Amino acid sequence: MTQSLVAAFPRMASTLLALCFMLLTAYTATAASYERTDVTFTSQGLRCAAWYYVPIGLKSGEKRPAIVMAHGFTGVKEMYLDGFAKKFAEAGMVVLVFDYRYFGGSEGEPRAQLFYHEQLQDYRNAISWVSTQKEVDANRIGIWGTSYSGGHVMHLGAFDKRVKAVVAQVPMTGQWEAYYGPQPADQIAGTFGWFAQNRADQYAKGAVNYIAVAAPAGEPAVVSTKEWYDALLEMTKNAPSWQNKVTIESLEIGMEYDPTAGIEHISPTPFMMIIASDDVITPTALEKKTFERAKEPKKLIVVPGRHFEAYNGPKHDAFAMPAVEWFKQHLLKKD
Repeated sequence: MTQSLVAAFPRMASTLLALCFMLLTAYTATAASYERTDVTFTSQGLRCAAWYYVPIGLKSGEKRPAIVMAHGFTGVKEMYLDGFAKKFAEAGMVVLVFDYRYFGGSEGEPRAQLFYHEQLQDYRNAISWVSTQKEVDANRIGIWGTSYSGGHVMHLGAFDKRVKAVVAQVPMTGQWEAYYGPQPADQIAGTFGWFAQNRADQYAKGAVNYIAVAAPAGEPAVVSTKEWYDALLEMTKNAPSWQNKVTIESLEIGMEYDPTAGIEHISPTPFMMIIASDDVITPTALEKKTFERAKEPKKLIVVPGRHFEAYNGPKHDAFAMPAVEWFKQHLLKKD
């Protein structure tokens, strides 16, 4: 029996080598379907850091659709955005994934300042930059956003008609209705008092005051639930540039943001909303209410699960692949 095994070993080794070669070839083909490079673009005098994905094998002069995308509340591109971007690139589209000013690899002081109107400008300037690239068809630009930036892309889809397709994943539909409105009157009064004190500190001392984005339940933070805290700890493990803080002024400015005010004006741009069935971060009921106000063409995808399951894990593809198909249908398909 031992002699038989010895005699068979060369054939076994040859088979294993062939199998390894096939797997390596398949992996290389997948890995080589696009190239990702680090780039920057300018937004109102500040350099924004970005990843730029270009499908490999484009012919001379060939132009492809482009997808512009950024993260949600205080998020940076390393927090699993590559998982979405590479799917768009593998489908044949150019992709630009960027960090907002004041966050991640982008410039700007004070750090961790989040003004929605500035982030909208960063999106607009990202669209302008990508539209000038030689491999991009400026008439086929799509935008993708998630959570807080899901609100951004709804606003931009309504008012920036360079955009030809929109995907809003688990989108924030409005700060007041989702977060402040449900609070008791005395709690709201306390919040306004806190904002007023922060304004006084800013005016008198030039102070920039911060609060943690996430903390264990019971500790001061923007959100102090276990779901939020655990998810952000996991999402930021490969994002060393992320800081667990945001300026208090950011929360005051954000209170007035209603990204759905122009939802009816997205039409005739194709609009997809992808939501989680049991979302308490960006409440499912409010997302459905917003979607009902949008006009055709539109499509709603409801994935069984919760907010943060979109980014990584077994349900990721259920969130990501409908967006791929939407962009392929409305941007990649030739008329």
